Amino acid sequence: MNSHGALAWIKQNSDFTPQPKVSGQLTRMVGLTLEAVGCKVKVGDRCWVQQQDGQIEAEVVGFDRDKFFLMPIEAVQGLEPGAAVTPILDGHHIPVGDCLLGRVIDGGGKPLDDKGPIVSQHSLNMQGKVINPMRRAPIREPMDVGIRAINALLTVGRGQRLGLFAGSGVGKSMLLGMMTRFTSADVCVVALVGERGREVQEFIQDILGEEGLKRAVVVASPADDSPIMRMRAATLATSVAEHFRDEGKNVLLLMDSLTRFGQAQREIALSIGEPPATKGYPPSVFAKIPKLVERTGNGPPGGGSITAFYTVLTEGDDLQDPIADAARAILDGHVVLSRALAEEGQYPAIDIEASISRAMPQIVSAAMLKSAQNFKHLYSVYQQNKDLIGVGAYTPGANRELDVAVRLQPVMKAFLGQGLDESLSLQDSNEGLQLILNEAQAAPPGAATNG
Repeated sequence: MNSHGALAWIKQNSDFTPQPKVSGQLTRMVGLTLEAVGCKVKVGDRCWVQQQDGQIEAEVVGFDRDKFFLMPIEAVQGLEPGAAVTPILDGHHIPVGDCLLGRVIDGGGKPLDDKGPIVSQHSLNMQGKVINPMRRAPIREPMDVGIRAINALLTVGRGQRLGLFAGSGVGKSMLLGMMTRFTSADVCVVALVGERGREVQEFIQDILGEEGLKRAVVVASPADDSPIMRMRAATLATSVAEHFRDEGKNVLLLMDSLTRFGQAQREIALSIGEPPATKGYPPSVFAKIPKLVERTGNGPPGGGSITAFYTVLTEGDDLQDPIADAARAILDGHVVLSRALAEEGQYPAIDIEASISRAMPQIVSAAMLKSAQNFKHLYSVYQQNKDLIGVGAYTPGANRELDVAVRLQPVMKAFLGQGLDESLSLQDSNEGLQLILNEAQAAPPGAATNG
């Protein structure tokens, strides 16, 4: 077979098609969106766009007939009509492996920590892969996150995906840092998406700490990054977690925040003309979030797992915010942080009544599940009558169950609180819960619980 015949056979029998490096040209710029013509690209491809002082990278986010729309990755300066647009034909691969542990990278995989280049024999494609749901291992083993209230009352299973719902300034970043330091997971992957730039270094130095960073990978894309870079940070962090899961490791993925990821997609979608559907959010936002979340979880039986916590910003403490509502529907549980509890000085400010772990019945014994339910019930009884007790309108002895709840309230409140440097294992958390319930059962005759 001659060379012409070999080339024809390759074209016919493989996915490989040699593509010439044909440049197009820029025709229009509106806001953050660039319009170009003249070269063949598809959605998700990357291109170089020439400007006066060099070139910038942009990603194809849409098209209209022969026109295609690009979103720049970097700041745009000195662009002119007719600027050359050249496709980047090589795939977007990121070095991966143990070389990433202890490192801080951006959404494109470039180091941010001045520790030199990242060198590895392995690389990953940021697109990830979909796991057949019938081949996933079920959630059956608990994951120790070092937080007493979560371990005992909202037990997390390996491979579970939970949302951390909170308004601004309620302590979600501190809680994420504690879980990173105290968890029993083999590897932690932390994604800081769309947060304030100063918080990146503060999180690493003050919250994560040197010990926490040793077994963690931090992917950071602050609020002043382009929306494409913010979305890449979330995608890259998930891809890194997938790599360690495929190696058989138990991974804890912490993403702060899922809301910023959705807002980045909203910026992109609106800029290319997608109509808003729900409170200013286009439909593509609610399609992107499940695709990102479903990449985590358990792998095949006997393999690794990704246990994921996604923080969700509730604007104005509104749990019915579109992103919050969509996230709550697809996650395996939610931990709600209460501003009222934070203002009372309780930390972590977990609202036990509003929080739930949907996988808990499958990963703890029936006795432990009942203990958690009894604690929540007593706590709820007190909260429902808190105002009456506060104004002195409740008479002790009128309700035996409430008498027990009032007596145990200081102990229950102390149980839900925890110091920033205090780590409580799963076993210690369960033993502490049982001690409280034993005290409830040992109440005097006039204050015994009903049944």
